[in-house]
Amino acid sequence: MKKIAILGPIPRDHIVTHQGHLIQKWGCVTHPVIALSIMAGDQIEIVPVSHLRQVDLDNVREVFAGYKGINLKHLGTRNDQGDIISLRFLDMNNRLERQTGFMDPIVPDDVKKLVDCDVFVFIPISDYEISLETLKFLKKKSKGIVIFDAHGPTTACLINGERQRKFWIDRDQWLPYIDVLKMNLEEAHASCFKKEYETQDFSCPPEEEVDRPALRDFAQHCLNQGVKCVYITVDSRGCLVYYKVRGQLREEMVQAVPVANVVDTTGCGDSFAGGVGFGLLQNPRDYIGAAQYGNALGALRTQGKTFTVFKSLEETEALIRNTYASST
Repeated sequence: MKKIAILGPIPRDHIVTHQGHLIQKWGCVTHPVIALSIMAGDQIEIVPVSHLRQVDLDNVREVFAGYKGINLKHLGTRNDQGDIISLRFLDMNNRLERQTGFMDPIVPDDVKKLVDCDVFVFIPISDYEISLETLKFLKKKSKGIVIFDAHGPTTACLINGERQRKFWIDRDQWLPYIDVLKMNLEEAHASCFKKEYETQDFSCPPEEEVDRPALRDFAQHCLNQGVKCVYITVDSRGCLVYYKVRGQLREEMVQAVPVANVVDTTGCGDSFAGGVGFGLLQNPRDYIGAAQYGNALGALRTQGKTFTVFKSLEETEALIRNTYASST
């Protein structure tokens, strides 16, 4: 049986949606783990890897209870630390964030018994949550595909609990140990920085501005550093996919799975990463097919406040066929 690890925090989320609705739930790792379980839990082994507060462990285990294929042996409370997050959405894509609890980082010791995993999906939400030494350890000890979300290294927690976007300054130290790099447009702008800035406004451009040449150059740089594929999600438009074929850069836009009504976008990026992981679990070289799984799970995540939004493998693949039939 194939095995996929999902690594990152399981924060206690307090969310006010763009429609003003209050949602309190467990976030991040829970989204892709349960999505994959509903989709294929009797066909694969899904291993969440996270650090929690002791007081939260039983509640988190209860969240996963009843779902197939989930191995809970790698949820730990060694240092009695876990994430607590407050999110207030200004619109569907932009939000104010505060953090009052902090998971201790995932280190090599946390993955030493998981080197047999076929895929590792790292979904940190803050810059301290994954140790670079963990990726180095897996590169040396495992043949598994390492998928890494840039949300973590482009997000800082300030001393007052405020969470802010930051440059991924040490990016090139990480890239050689990442097989698949995933990010959204804002995170891409925080990653493809210039080495020097004059005094200027270097905030992220408006949503509608997608600087394709700059993103292409950035993706080329990542691929030259050893990354095999770069995914840059561009909100409701879909996902830009960059990879090489016989040494030449390929750039493709995989359109989004359309949704009629967006209820809650929390966890969409995490769900996308899980979908990519599932796709690469089936075919390690099919980056476009993996993006379609990612888009499908991301779109389903927007459709409600609970995990019932996710569908069986048959239903998910039907959604993919209906969306992409004309492009095949």
